Order: sequence, then structure tokens, then C-alpha cells
Amino acid sequence: MYSKRLRAGLSTFSIMVIAGTVLLTGCSADRYFMVPKSDLSDLNASSQSQRATLVAMENNATVRHETILRQNEAVTQKVLNAITTQVAKPSCPPMPAQKACPASEKTQGRADRLKGKVVVGEVENFYLAGPELVYKARIDSGAETSSIDARKITRFERDGSNWVRFDVPVPGTEDFVTLEKEISRRVKVIQASTDEAERRVVVELQFSIGDHEQVAEFTLSDRSNLTYQALIGRNVLRDVMLIDVGKEYATELPESIRTDNDNGK
Repeated sequence: MYSKRLRAGLSTFSIMVIAGTVLLTGCSADRYFMVPKSDLSDLNASSQSQRATLVAMENNATVRHETILRQNEAVTQKVLNAITTQVAKPSCPPMPAQKACPASEKTQGRADRLKGKVVVGEVENFYLAGPELVYKARIDSGAETSSIDARKITRFERDGSNWVRFDVPVPGTEDFVTLEKEISRRVKVIQASTDEAERRVVVELQFSIGDHEQVAEFTLSDRSNLTYQALIGRNVLRDVMLIDVGKEYATELPESIRTDNDNGK
């Protein structure tokens, strides 16, 4: 009887111990696994603040990008407008009409020939096509490039090329004729009277000596202090003319272009 009561008491005690253990276990779980709600609120607030910052940064970047695009478009449009704008070309005096040497009267001119070359004297009548002027020209084999008297030499640009405007004297008068020619090149010339080199403009001119017609390069220089207004150098003589130093006016221009200043030759 006594043993039964003892076993019943032990059973009741065991049940109470187990129940207490369960309760203690539940309290421990709440302490380790339950997170206070206040901590989650702070985390959410921080996350929302960071999200707002990122959105603001993205918006600022978009605004800056659009601003740069507008600025680039404005600059590009200015460049295109500058390219398409047509700038008025500077006005230049009309270019005098250039006339070729009379081709129909070649047989009326005279030029003695030796082995196919024109024989010229120390001085010859020189017909300048264009202004239709006749000068007395000195034949000089010592000069490399021919030369002609020119005044008021002015360089300018036309259609992207270098041109020159100059006046040539009208023989026997105080008048001048203005010509315009494209510049062929520039040369340095050293005069015997000075050690300094002079830069001269070179142009191409069409001319006649006797019945011989040619286009050749001439330097432009003021020859007002010289006897002859034109000089024929080696660039014309080479392979074309021979000089007879004992003669003057060995050639004769066509009758239609003779003037009083060619000594009637």
C-alpha cells in the first residue's frame, strides 16, 4: 500500500518536472529568437533613406546628361551653320580681256631661222598679247628668267589661288594698263649693284617676237630706270632662239601689230 502511494507521488513529481522544463525552454526560445519591433523599424527607415538617395542621384545624372546633350546639339548646330553660310567673295576689278597673238597673219611677220631656231639680235621688238603693246626687249643670255616692267604690284587671292595685279606702261605715253595674272612662283634675284636678294613674283605671259609666238614665265619688276622695258632670258631662248650679237631687230612683227616705236622694222 505504501509502495503504491510512493510510486504515485513520484509520477506526479516527474510530470511537474517535465512541465517546468517545457516552460523554461519556451522562455529561453523567446529570448533568443524574438527580435524587438523597434529594431525592424530603424532598418526599414534606413533602407528607405538609401533608396531615396539613389533615386535622387539617378535623377541628377539624367538631368546632367540631358544638359550636356543640349549643349552639344547647340555647338554642332553653330558649326553646321558656319559651314553652310556662304561668305561673299571680295570684289575684284574685272580682269581685262586677254587676246592671243594674231594667228592669221603669221606669214606677214619675219624671223630668220637656223636649224629650226629663231635668230634674234641683241634688241628685238617684243609684242605682249593682251594689252597689245610692243616693247623694245633686250636679249640677254646671262639672265635665267625673262622680265618685264611692272608697277603697283599687288598680290591677292582669287578662288583659293594666289594672283597678282600690276600695271604695265604704254610705250611712248604716260599711261598704264592694268593686268591680272595667277602667280606661277616666286624667285630671289640678286642685282649686281647690291648684295641683298629681292623676291619677285613670276607670271606667265603670251608674246611674239617676229612670227614666233610663245608663252613663258616673266618676273615682275620696276624697270623704269633701265633702257629696255622687257628682257628676254634663257628660259625663252633655250632650244628656241639663237643670238646674233652683231644684229639688232633681226625679226619683224606682223604688219597689223607694228607701232611707231618699233623703228619701222
